[in-house]
Amino acid sequence: MILYHASPYIIERPDVSRSRDFLDFGKGFYLTAIREQAEKYAMRFLRRGQKAYINEYVLDEDLSEYNVMTFDRYDEAWLEYVGACRKGNGGVIYDIVSGGIADDKVFNTIDLYFASEMSKEDALGRLAFEYPNHQICILNQNVILHHLKFKKATEITIEASKNDSK
Repeated sequence: MILYHASPYIIERPDVSRSRDFLDFGKGFYLTAIREQAEKYAMRFLRRGQKAYINEYVLDEDLSEYNVMTFDRYDEAWLEYVGACRKGNGGVIYDIVSGGIADDKVFNTIDLYFASEMSKEDALGRLAFEYPNHQICILNQNVILHHLKFKKATEITIEASKNDSK
């Protein structure tokens, strides 16, 4: 499987321990199978005056020896898991987690739900209309060491981005 990671750096050897805490699926290395999504994320770095790269990797298909959790949609299990991870209470530890991203609009819904300002049913109803996206979080460094292969890094520039949108 081809996966992408946007960064201001070329990352040939990802390291889970250098990841941030309190993210959607916990502290791990985040990737997406959707190149356009990685490109949009890379634009954030350009807007901050940084360089932007799309790092491309290949993840082995056979990961049966690992504990993998896949959230196919924004549902109650996804809502509870992301909420717990964002609070630092990740619950069950997985080696790999994949599913939707809690972007700003989605995170607003999660905030309202966990502040008891929105019912679970209303939160899930609101999430049902969100644009689909995708992320994979590798939480176990052994997965990276043995199953994730760096292919290349492509620098993203504002000019190239403008040409792609024409």
